Amino acid sequence: MTNSSCIFSVIHSYYGYTRKFYGPEIASAYYILSLGGGFRFVGQSEWFRANSRGKFSWEFLNYKDSLVEEVDMSHTVINYTGLSNLERQQHLRTLKLQGCPEVDDWFLAGLHMFQDSLEELDISHCTQITAGGLAALRNLRGLKRLNVSYLPKISSPGLVIILLEEMLPHCQITAEGYDLSLRQAVEETS
Repeated sequence: MTNSSCIFSVIHSYYGYTRKFYGPEIASAYYILSLGGGFRFVGQSEWFRANSRGKFSWEFLNYKDSLVEEVDMSHTVINYTGLSNLERQQHLRTLKLQGCPEVDDWFLAGLHMFQDSLEELDISHCTQITAGGLAALRNLRGLKRLNVSYLPKISSPGLVIILLEEMLPHCQITAEGYDLSLRQAVEETS
């Protein structure tokens, strides 16, 4: 069992306990903070975040009936299994996953659970994502902003960006760090 597997096992067991006694919103909040992420409840301006040593304030327990609206899991080890700890968050509008080493195609396929609420998704710098995984984003019809910058496993980024624009016509797509000469060539011939 790897270190990350042990960490997920312990965190997941605490998630179940927290969910049983505090409900799914607080359990998700605890999970996010345990991995070093941050979140904001609906109607609140304050973000709850773990500090650089992984410590966090337990004040979020005072918001038992509040819904999670924004989540920043950037540079954490969230993976497909851990995504299930967020599945009850049907009001999630923003999900930032920048630089998450475990976010892959399988993870993207699991995002369909947020198809009715998710408006902003940042998967930039996620090294395991391929063009095949990006196809799963077609289920996120309400997406308004998508950041797919610096995905090293995307071999034809110009074509992929065009396909994403076709799949998600109302979405502003950010794609930095690529040679988009194919995209430019297609636009010039149009």
